[in-house]
Amino acid sequence: MSIDGVILKKIIKYCDDRGFFAEVLRDDDDLLTHFGQLSWSMSYPGVIKAFHYHKEQDDIWFFPSGNVQVVLHDLRENSITKGETNVHYMGEEDPNILLIPHGVAHGYRVLGEKSAVVIYCTTKSYNSVMPDEERIPWNDESIGFDWSTKHR
Repeated sequence: MSIDGVILKKIIKYCDDRGFFAEVLRDDDDLLTHFGQLSWSMSYPGVIKAFHYHKEQDDIWFFPSGNVQVVLHDLRENSITKGETNVHYMGEEDPNILLIPHGVAHGYRVLGEKSAVVIYCTTKSYNSVMPDEERIPWNDESIGFDWSTKHR
């Protein structure tokens, strides 16, 4: 079951002999209730950045370079998907944007031998005095996610 409120939008690339063009996020996508901040981050191969969640802020993630395994875990008390965990594979091989509602813990692992770049939008700007960010260890037993690669 997909986590309630999470939206995955497929990115359409328009390619020609010069390169490509893609619309990543539009105001008529109706994904963000309010725009707060656009951020850009890079992580090295093999890095796991997990878990954190927000009490008020929604995030939209886009990985234009590299590939990642994104893990979501629904912590919301009144959610029909409370306790559910979802995995999404994103990056240059499968360009998507992912809406992560507040109350859903999220993190990612960089796959392959190339660094991953994430560009993300939030509904609130970061406040260093009172950050809307709660941390959970990447190996938290209550989530119980196995980050290892499954060889099939």
